[in-house]
Amino acid sequence: MTDSEFTGLLRKWSDFDPNDGLDDVRPKKGDFLLAMFEQQSRFMQLLEEKRSFPKWPVDLTSKVGQQTCRDASLGGIEEWFEALKHLKNWKSHRATEVKDVDRAEFLEEMSDALHYFVEVILLADISPEELFDAYMKKGTTNVARINGGY
Repeated sequence: MTDSEFTGLLRKWSDFDPNDGLDDVRPKKGDFLLAMFEQQSRFMQLLEEKRSFPKWPVDLTSKVGQQTCRDASLGGIEEWFEALKHLKNWKSHRATEVKDVDRAEFLEEMSDALHYFVEVILLADISPEELFDAYMKKGTTNVARINGGY
């Protein structure tokens, strides 16, 4: 995605009405992961310009770099917990079934958590390709473990 294509995408996002759907901002074809990374990158640039967001990527060997990644990670964990509050049917000791789930709220909180996750990845200077490769490698390891009786 070129800078001008991404600027157009951001312009579409600024006019986005969640009630209208995502057709105008969803990549027609291509890389959804890359589009999410690029959107988060632009947002982090905006935070750097308008708020006290640190320069990034950070130095992961430094105290400040590790604190920055940890703080963003904890923000994501908070969003995970907010999402989990929408799940009421998980208690093994409960005899009744609670089938009432606000899926839209659950999805919104999971999306918030994903924003923080992508932020940490960008802070740590991990590319979408590098993340994909590590994810696929770990997936292969997990399958081998299950098939090997782990």
